[in-house]
Amino acid sequence: MERKRFIRSAVMMAIAPSLLLAACGEKGGKKAAEAPKQTFTCPMHPQIVQDKPGTCPICGMDLVPFDKNNKETSLTLGESQITLGNITTMTVGGGTLLNYRQLNGRLATDPENTSVISSRVAGRVEALYIRETGVRVNKGQPLYKIYSEQLASLQQEYLLVAAQLKQFPDDARFRQIEKAARQKLALYDQSDAQINQLLQSQKVNPYVTYSATTGGIVSELSVSEGQYVSEGGAVMRVEDYSRLWVEADVYPAEASAVHTGQTVKVLVAGWENDPQTMIIRFINPALQSNSQLMQVRGTIPNSGSRWQPGLQANILLPAQQKGNVLSLPVDAVIRDGKGMHVWIETARGKFEPRMVETGIENFDAVEITKGLKEGDKVVVTGAYLLYSEFILKKGANPMAGMAMPTSGKK
Repeated sequence: MERKRFIRSAVMMAIAPSLLLAACGEKGGKKAAEAPKQTFTCPMHPQIVQDKPGTCPICGMDLVPFDKNNKETSLTLGESQITLGNITTMTVGGGTLLNYRQLNGRLATDPENTSVISSRVAGRVEALYIRETGVRVNKGQPLYKIYSEQLASLQQEYLLVAAQLKQFPDDARFRQIEKAARQKLALYDQSDAQINQLLQSQKVNPYVTYSATTGGIVSELSVSEGQYVSEGGAVMRVEDYSRLWVEADVYPAEASAVHTGQTVKVLVAGWENDPQTMIIRFINPALQSNSQLMQVRGTIPNSGSRWQPGLQANILLPAQQKGNVLSLPVDAVIRDGKGMHVWIETARGKFEPRMVETGIENFDAVEITKGLKEGDKVVVTGAYLLYSEFILKKGANPMAGMAMPTSGKK
């Protein structure tokens, strides 16, 4: 009996390590089998999903890991994340929304701000101080100097008349002759100081320098240095760009929607975020040659001459107005292949997507016809960042499997 007990103990001690190793192996295998596989997706194309790192076959971006078992439809962000992402919200409420019709147009020079500098005397251009177009000139700046034989004759005539008046200071006829001769010199742009200097020096000066009567940009030069010009002949053209025309094309079918005195918005190419308000001042009653277009016109301020004539501009013509509608800024609505959605802040730092339907839309806002109600707190800046964060964390489109809510404006 003791022998059998001894043999049984020895056998158990011999096979115990094997049983222990088998049990560990079985546990390890179960753990390995239970360990979830890492899943990767593309931040821009969530339909691309695979179980190993790589690149997106559509855009070539590196795939990022995500937890496919996370089924929550909301995102929770901390205060620092909200600040860094510039995520702001607004409470939805009813209001009026105006739709626009877009007209193609362009900026042009305002003729009322255009001046032609002409020569007051006939003669030779002795010096031309502005020799190229596109140069800015200021009022009072010297533009050119002219040599005039006629001016020299008038100065000599005035010196003779002044000498006669000096000999007969009480003669009324000589005083009238002196006054007339002095007036002739004034017509040739001779100032009182220059005439008095002529009397003191007793020397004829046939040169006269003309200055700019207005400021602006030299758009045209009509003479060259050394060239003879006639009295009243054009020397240069100066344009002031502080105000510009806006000319827009209108089809005859749209003409009934346009009238003088109407207020419209103007978007200059490159400055779409700075719309200008313009009043239509003129509607051309005739169609443009070789086209079936009418033309409307107004003016806008151009402080600092930041715009140049010829720039493209779009005119937003009011076309439709709706009252008591729910509207959001255009950037608050995310549009993709699944539809349109916005992000709602349900609690501080907690955001969830909601599918919406839209109505009329203008440059600034879009009407929400379904999916929101008054009082909802909607993300208006940073919505796309939430959309990207959702894809990175969940690996799916926020709208996947989501139905349109039936709730509307209340």
